[in-house]
Formats: sequence, C-alpha cells, structure tokens
Amino acid sequence: MVSEIRRHGIDRSELPAVVDVTNNSVGLSAVDAVIAAGPFEDRWESLTRYQPPLWYLDAKFGIFLHWGVYSVPAFGSEWYSRSMYLAGTPEFEHHVATYGDQKDFGYKDFIPSFTMEKFDPDEWVALFRRAGAQFVVPVAEHHDGFAMYETARSRWKATAMGPKRDALGDLLDATRRAWMVAGASSHRAEHWFFMNGGARFDSDVLDPELVDFYGPAQREETAPNEQFLEDWLLRTVEVIDRYRPQMLWFDWWIEQPAFEPYVRKVAAYYYNRAAEWGREVVINYKWTAFAEGSAVYDVERGSIAGIRPEVWQNDTSVSRNSWCWIKDHDYKSVADLIAELADVVAKNGNLLLNVGPTAEGTIPVAEQEILEGLGAWLSRNGEAIYGTRPWVVAGEGPTEAPVGSFADHQSTAYTSSDLRFTSRHHVTGDYVYAIVLQRPVDGVARIESFGRGRGLLTREIRAVSVLGQAEAPQWRRDHAALTVELGPDPQGGTLTDVGVVVKLWLEPETAQERVDFLHG
Repeated sequence: MVSEIRRHGIDRSELPAVVDVTNNSVGLSAVDAVIAAGPFEDRWESLTRYQPPLWYLDAKFGIFLHWGVYSVPAFGSEWYSRSMYLAGTPEFEHHVATYGDQKDFGYKDFIPSFTMEKFDPDEWVALFRRAGAQFVVPVAEHHDGFAMYETARSRWKATAMGPKRDALGDLLDATRRAWMVAGASSHRAEHWFFMNGGARFDSDVLDPELVDFYGPAQREETAPNEQFLEDWLLRTVEVIDRYRPQMLWFDWWIEQPAFEPYVRKVAAYYYNRAAEWGREVVINYKWTAFAEGSAVYDVERGSIAGIRPEVWQNDTSVSRNSWCWIKDHDYKSVADLIAELADVVAKNGNLLLNVGPTAEGTIPVAEQEILEGLGAWLSRNGEAIYGTRPWVVAGEGPTEAPVGSFADHQSTAYTSSDLRFTSRHHVTGDYVYAIVLQRPVDGVARIESFGRGRGLLTREIRAVSVLGQAEAPQWRRDHAALTVELGPDPQGGTLTDVGVVVKLWLEPETAQERVDFLHG
C-alpha cells in the first residue's frame, strides 16, 4: 500500500482551477432573502420557537459515518491531517518514516488513493437498516477541508478528485430509497486552524498554490475573520439547498463567539427552507453554540445524569479510539452498545452511532458484525426503544453510568441489578419497559422501582411479559420489588445475556380511561 500511495501522489498539472470565493455578496443577499421570508428570523427569540419533529423523537437510533481522505493513511484517527504536521506526535513520526517529509508528500497526496472503488451505497444502507437505524448522517466535510459532495466553492472535492464521485449525494439518495431519514454533518469550522502545525516548518501547507486546500492554518487562539465565516455560512447553505438533509450536525468550534451571528443565520435559513420543502428537520449542536430550545443538544461520547426534559443526542462510535477506519481499533462490544442505547433512550435521548468505512469503500467486517448484532437485539426488543418516552425514573442499580462528554473510554460492567426504563402510551393502554442490562444468573429479574413501597408505579399491573418470549412469565409484586421469572434463555445465551426486557401492561389510570379503553 505504501508504494502504491507514493506512486499516486497529486499531479499538480491535473488540478482543477482555483475557485474564487472572495465575492460573497450575491450569496449572502440570497441568504438574507430566505430569512426575511420567514417563518423564522435570525434572532434567538424567534429560533427558540423551534420544535423537534415527531419522527426524530420516535427514531432513537441513527448511523454516523466518518469517511474521507484520512481513511487512506488509516493511522491514529481522523485527525491525521492535523497530527501529521505536529512534531512529536506518533502521526508525525509515522508519516515521515512511511511517506517522507511533509514538504514532498503532504496530506493532499493521499487524495488519489482515496478511490471508493468498492463503494455500494445501497449495500451500506441495507446494512444500516438491518442494524435498526432510522436515520443516516455522513460527514459532508471534515476538518481537513476535503468536500465529500459537489460544491461550487472548492476544487478540493470528491466529485473532481480522488474517486470523482458524489459520495454524500449517492449515500443520501440510497438512504431515502430505503425510507430512512438522510442527514449530513459539517466540521468545516475547525478548518480555520486545523492545519496550522504545517505552517511552523517547511511543509506543503506553506505552498501558496495549496492555500485553498490547507486553509487559513491560523492559531486556535484567534477568532476567524469575516471572509472565513461567510465562506462557512455559504458552504453550509449550499449543502442545505443541494441535498436537503433533514438532519444537520455541527462539531464543537461553532461555539466560538465570532460564529454566533452566522449560526443564527444558518438556523433561520435551514428552518425556513425546511418549511418550503414541507419537511421537519433537526440541527445538532454541542456545548453552548445554540440557545436552549433552538436546536437539539448533542453530547459527544457520553451521557447525562437523569432524564432531560428536552430530547438530546449522544454521538459516539463503535470504536473507542478513532472515528475513521484505522488498523488498530479498540472496538466496543455489542453488549456495551446495547447498554449505551438503553441508557440514552431512558434519559430522553437518541443515539447516533458512528462507523468508519475504508478508503476503497467497504464497511470493515468487525463493524458489520457489531451492527448486525445490534439489529438482532432490536428485532427482538425494539418495542422498548422505538417510539418510547422516559418513565418516572431513568433507571436503577448499583453501577454508576459514565456522565459527561468523552466518557466511553472503557467498558462499564453492568449487573443484573442495573436497569433502564422506558414507557409508551398506546390505544390499547400504557406500557412500561424495564431493560435488564445483564441477564440474571438465576433467571429472575428483581425490579425495585416497581415495588409497591417505592410509590413510582401508581397503577395496577394488567399483565407482565418478556419481549421475545411467547409464554407469560410467573411474577409477583410486593413492597420491595416486582419479581419476574424470566424462564429459560430461548437463544442459549447470546444476545439475550444483555438487555432482556420486561414489559408491563398497566390498568387505565381513571374510571373514564377504563370506559374509553373498553369501548375502543
């Protein structure tokens, strides 16, 4: 592979012409016109009227994809384009030893080896659908500045270089053909500083002919200027208009104060365009980039303590150490991810789970197996996930779940006493689900939150069942707990070792509800 990459570095004579993005007045006027037409203005007072759509509240689970030029070196992480220019990092040392000096072989020289020759978007989406995902969010542009879509604002794009294919468009089209929701993520904001290590020594980042790719390469401590902010805005608008994603995910750096007025413009523009399309959309943001209630809050690789009143999202990956394909992943187990999904949903959140395809366009076998495992569990237990809402409490048990961002660095050893709760209201009655995160060795689930002494379950139980099990279990309820005999493991101890679900069918709450229920 190394010799192949060396042979196929960038041929500058074949580069497309540089795109002039300095005159933005026409594009900015068009943005202002859409905002002026309403219904949303670019003010927080207006944007906080936004309501997350029902499809998103019910979906619970989606797929994230980090796929780009960084998938070629496949070393360290998707931050290879930054780290390879930072002296003293493993990526820097690896790059010099493997490819040579950064002046002679820079990040741009990986582009010809980003071939996608085995990319089959319908095959990918079929896998995501079997996994139980309801929405798909590919990276449109990562911090490296290489667009995975067709853009009029850059020559450095997958449609003109490397694979010469609209990776984003092809994948979103396949997603919609499968009746799933299509989204896109933008990590462009960080490009202001991302390649700045290469500006500190003799590298190709300093080449004037390549400044439109390597970007400003400015200090992290400096605020981006108006030209960069306008370009960020118009690139985002271009993705909105060309691809009409129903989810738009942003990475962290848009929380910088300089972005604030441009963030408001993007939100108003997107919501107004969505109103024109007749589609309901979602923006995901981190930290404090958006005003509370104006978009959906996202926690990277983590969770929150307790139930959040407003829907939120955990974006995480099947791997603990990288979002993109590398050769030495520290993969999470299916059990880890089932527990993570149950925890997030019980707290009124959605899980956006990342996979990292290879440069040639395949989903690694290990990641396929993880997704198939999740899909098998959801096929059996999805009733406790999809379309549910939080119960009175999120869960119970002795094991402390990691809280905060970047909290998934190691597996959490849950026990049979650790549970997560969800609920649903249905025309046939109300249901509460207890997801037991580890199947009890004795086959008996003990659920203290359902005990009469806790006072949390205020209605009588009409029936108890175990999802995926035809026979009704034996159960009893006393002051201390609800005890359910799960019976023999129908699958002999595979996925049923984790996440076994006890379902309660509750009596109607009032006399009138009883009458309504009996008369349909």
